[in-house]
Amino acid sequence: MGYTVKEVSTRRDLQRFIAFPDRLYRDCKAYVPALHKDQFHALSGVSTLSYCRRKMWLVLDGRQVAGRICAMVNPRYNALYGKRRARFGWFDTIEDFEVARLLLETAETWAKGQGMDEIHGPLYYNTLGKQGMLVEGFDNIPPFNCLYNHAYYNDFVARLGYTKECDWVQYLIPADKGLPEKTRRVAQVVRERYPELHACRVSRLKKDPDWVRRFFKTYNNSFASSVHNFVPFTEAEIEEEAQSVLSYVSDKGCCVLLDGQEEVAAFGICFPSISRALQKAKGRLFPFGWFHLLRAMNDYTTTDLMLNGAAPRWQLRGISALYYTDLEAKARRLGMKRAVTNPQIESNDAVNIWNAYEREPYMRRRCYIKRIKQ
Repeated sequence: MGYTVKEVSTRRDLQRFIAFPDRLYRDCKAYVPALHKDQFHALSGVSTLSYCRRKMWLVLDGRQVAGRICAMVNPRYNALYGKRRARFGWFDTIEDFEVARLLLETAETWAKGQGMDEIHGPLYYNTLGKQGMLVEGFDNIPPFNCLYNHAYYNDFVARLGYTKECDWVQYLIPADKGLPEKTRRVAQVVRERYPELHACRVSRLKKDPDWVRRFFKTYNNSFASSVHNFVPFTEAEIEEEAQSVLSYVSDKGCCVLLDGQEEVAAFGICFPSISRALQKAKGRLFPFGWFHLLRAMNDYTTTDLMLNGAAPRWQLRGISALYYTDLEAKARRLGMKRAVTNPQIESNDAVNIWNAYEREPYMRRRCYIKRIKQ
């Protein structure tokens, strides 16, 4: 019996779509499963679907799932960049090239029918979701917000005509070695030059809904010109992210700098690693997943450096040295041993900040692109 392609059209199909990686990566010690409820929301109820189009498919081997893929069109991205591109994501396959071919060619055919002339991925609908196919660092456990995949995925997409669009890099940094002296000197200069800059307790800011909205608008402005393929959040997405992300943001591992007008000037957001807790939870909060996650949220031994940035008027003024100094002091108090940087585009000058630190390569992930034949 050969493979068949099935469009995801029922709740049962979606459940199988979400659960497939649990079996595919069952014996992989580095894979970090996402919570099924979060995946269900992302694929059926997230506010981004109010303007994005998407289709999902399974490849079946008899009754058993052998692969999955989601194809998306984000019209806001295409309008912003003057492109006609589709995206693919949630791409997983057994080690069989025929399955990968069926998945990607099905996505390409749909994209072509939508009037697109290119397809790239793996990507999410917008910027904050999981993106980038792992090409280096397969033995390392990724942060919870990063993709993991088998090495053979890269061989399959290359054979199907996909080429590199861009790479993101991540580093592992000792968090108990202190700051470089240069960073401390720059921080002192910035304090003297801009005395109006001050850190504010995140716990206080989180209680102010208006401030939360201003924070995400600063996020939009901060990354608009520096992050590859960046798509600014809509108002609905800001509200949604505020609800889902801010509950994890704590004064323990974060720093928000305000200016003299109490506007957000810069921010450094860190989370304790919850990757091993998610491995123990196996995609489910119950019966014991919540317990593993609760314990992990108080253990900063390994920390994920999630987001850092500055409002446009404060960029290129050395302001990052201020929040790095604040975060280093918190790291010492929390007993941090190591930190994993967030994925940063290799062509962005901001990635050079890590050259001043003791570091080692941790992961490299890639966005692939292909021209669709009309």
